[in-house]
Amino acid sequence: MRSLVALITAAVLMLVPAAADAHAHLDHARPPVGGTVQTAPHDVTIWFTQNLEPAFSTVEVTGPNGERANQGNPQISGNRMRVGIKAAGAGTYHVHWHAVSVDTHVTQGDFTFTVDGR
Repeated sequence: MRSLVALITAAVLMLVPAAADAHAHLDHARPPVGGTVQTAPHDVTIWFTQNLEPAFSTVEVTGPNGERANQGNPQISGNRMRVGIKAAGAGTYHVHWHAVSVDTHVTQGDFTFTVDGR
């Protein structure tokens, strides 16, 4: 019986770190994080490691001129968040995201991509 209790306790303790790390972290994006594209994209799409809660997750894109470039609210489906953007020419675009996973953990971050324009 002691062996069974010890085995169950060990199994539960192994699960705790996995549950504690259940946050929606950025997995990848299009345009790529830190990447360079030739022409301004029509949208920014971000994939996360967890499904998102649409009511509480947001993304904002600013263009090279520092003005807001995203259009409308993000579309969220599962672990993907997408927002349309209006082209603001060549230069560096800044993306700030705020994600709430379906288990209510909050993460946020920033990244940039560059439009070469050549």
